Amino acid sequence: MSDPRVLVVDDEPGLVHALAINLRAHDWDVATAANGRRALDLAASWHPDVVLLDLGLPDLSGMDVIAGIRGWSRVPIVVLSARQHGEDKVGALDAGADDYVTKPFAMNELLARLRAAVRRAAPGDASEAVIEAGELTIDLARRRVLRAGEEVRLTPTEWAIVEVLVRNRGKLVGRRELLQQVWGPGYGTETGYLRVYTAQLRRKLEADPAHPRHILTQPGMGYTFETA
Repeated sequence: MSDPRVLVVDDEPGLVHALAINLRAHDWDVATAANGRRALDLAASWHPDVVLLDLGLPDLSGMDVIAGIRGWSRVPIVVLSARQHGEDKVGALDAGADDYVTKPFAMNELLARLRAAVRRAAPGDASEAVIEAGELTIDLARRRVLRAGEEVRLTPTEWAIVEVLVRNRGKLVGRRELLQQVWGPGYGTETGYLRVYTAQLRRKLEADPAHPRHILTQPGMGYTFETA
């Protein structure tokens, strides 16, 4: 099995060099880009398993890079940024990023985040069922959702949330449980992530996002997925 590929996008040469050394020491195949345009070129030609992206780039903004990649790819994107304001995190997640790590960071934590992002994007078990829910068809084996026969483009994190909820359809999935299953065991209180992603999913999957039928919030507790 080949080493997982990570594309590191940052314009700080010292940080990029240190990241590359540490990642290669932990059996990652690493490519680097110092600006947004190079990052988009490598994302298209090199096909990384995950992108590690700084928001402050010299040409394009990190948000532009996220939008450019999301226009055609579901590759996991982990933002690595010195920006610690909540609106920056929510903005990046809303744009299509899958995780957000602030500088300075612990290398072990970053490695765990990258592994989790790649794991969430891995192919599913081909023996899983196809679930029908109104005009939705959720194919757990092929990791895709159809709405009225048309495929809906989901990010890896959006898919991970759908998968957890659908596998537990009709049952309450607590907020902490959902966070830990999707983002990893280090999570449990970042409920803002869930609000952002469930809102995105409702816009994509529900006929009336303001009055959802399938992805339901149980206030103060968690979420349920209903097929009716």
